[in-house]
Amino acid sequence: MGNAQEKISAGGGGIAAAAAAAGTAVVEHIGRYRWRICALLFCATTLCYMDRQVLGLLKPTLMCPATAGLARLLPGCINPHTHLPMTGIGLSELQFGMITTVFFAAYSLGLLLSGGFIDRVGTKIGYAVAIIVWAVGAFSSTLVSFPRIVAPLHSIGPWLSTVIGAVPGLGQRSWVATLATLPAAVVGFMIVQFVLGLGQSGNFPAAIKTVAEWFPQKERALATGIFNSGSNIGATLAPFAGGFVLYHLGWRYAFMVTSAFSLTWLMIWLCKYHRPQEHPKVSPAEMNYINSDPPEPATKVPWAKLLPHRQTLAFLMGKALTDPIWWFYLLWLPGFLQLRFGLNIIKQGIPLLVIYNVSAIGSIFGGWLPAKFVNLGWSVNKARKISMLIYACCVLPIIAVSRIGSVWGVVALVSLAAASHQAWSANMFTLASDMFPRRTVASVVGIGAFGGAMAMMFFASFIGWILQVTGGNYFVVFLIAGSAYLLALLMIHGLVPKLKPANIE
Repeated sequence: MGNAQEKISAGGGGIAAAAAAAGTAVVEHIGRYRWRICALLFCATTLCYMDRQVLGLLKPTLMCPATAGLARLLPGCINPHTHLPMTGIGLSELQFGMITTVFFAAYSLGLLLSGGFIDRVGTKIGYAVAIIVWAVGAFSSTLVSFPRIVAPLHSIGPWLSTVIGAVPGLGQRSWVATLATLPAAVVGFMIVQFVLGLGQSGNFPAAIKTVAEWFPQKERALATGIFNSGSNIGATLAPFAGGFVLYHLGWRYAFMVTSAFSLTWLMIWLCKYHRPQEHPKVSPAEMNYINSDPPEPATKVPWAKLLPHRQTLAFLMGKALTDPIWWFYLLWLPGFLQLRFGLNIIKQGIPLLVIYNVSAIGSIFGGWLPAKFVNLGWSVNKARKISMLIYACCVLPIIAVSRIGSVWGVVALVSLAAASHQAWSANMFTLASDMFPRRTVASVVGIGAFGGAMAMMFFASFIGWILQVTGGNYFVVFLIAGSAYLLALLMIHGLVPKLKPANIE
């Protein structure tokens, strides 16, 4: 019996080897240059998220006083390598929230504009313009603390306060009066973060369009998953790279280094990227493979035709209630770890590495579980919503994070919540394809992304206000983070109890 099994195994091994050789020959015959393009998209997304997270990672340093004498009195403002004081701009929690609000206002605006712009000029030029704009925004952050450069910005805060205060119903708002007292450096960060948000809004539209141009439909999900994984890699690398630069060169250079990386990518992109039809390294066989799908309908469905449907509202509300929670983890978690446990940017590296890698696993699991339920005979509606209910419940323990006294206890709860968010998010995107025809899915996802960015625009200022008035107490924010998913699921089920497809005709 053993010999028979060995012969079968040997024969199977020979068959497998032959099949593998044949498969390799087919792949080599077709060509694989499209995967080099995917690697460029992965690098761009990694750099995008590194740039986004730098401000959150540097927030504790930026909150240090602007003078070395005062900074010397605060333990968190002492460089652990040189033991010298690190100066910031005296940033407050409320001001950080306002800066983040401006970023998401620009990001929301960019989502409305970037898709059409990239369609008109093409992916090569469109992506290049997006990179240039966000690199300028990142680099300009290095200039914010120089008095001669930001001095003219002193008058912008009072001017905004006067203009907004003249609007009926807003004149007595406390935040309007706060605008008049904004330091010039804070106004400067608002301006550069607006530029950064405007540029970075073009990353995903350009990357998704590039995938559509370079990959047949059966490979697009894999290619998108690969380049989108750069978001986790970027968030993982940022603490290590940013911490090294911060402690050896200063916080200004952290922004300079990330912009230099982006410009390096830009030069490679301009030199290497062409449309597949024009690329000298794409073989005719690979070109035929890329174009192997039947022609897709070119008719576009405007947002105005999609918005009245309950299915669109369900997707929009789901994104608006839960997308800001992910951004909260990305931008405020470093500050929480330092405030609660005294972890500097370098010591945060391993905890953040664990959190974002566990969240990547959650994204994969999020797609597997509903498919498993469907295989058991459940309806798509039941499988999707029960899965989302499980993920929503897994987020609930994060409410207790602000009461946990152990770093790794916090890491465990945040990792569970972040993984559950990614699992939830994977199902949110699938909801769009459950309820809408293929040619409208991208538009529906765009509406949801816009709603998420708009919600974060308001949530960011709310977080800053809560932390300001409570002296850095995160309980209310984590309470919102823990309960948002159940509320979103309740609204989705109320609007589309059976996931009935939308009739857009």
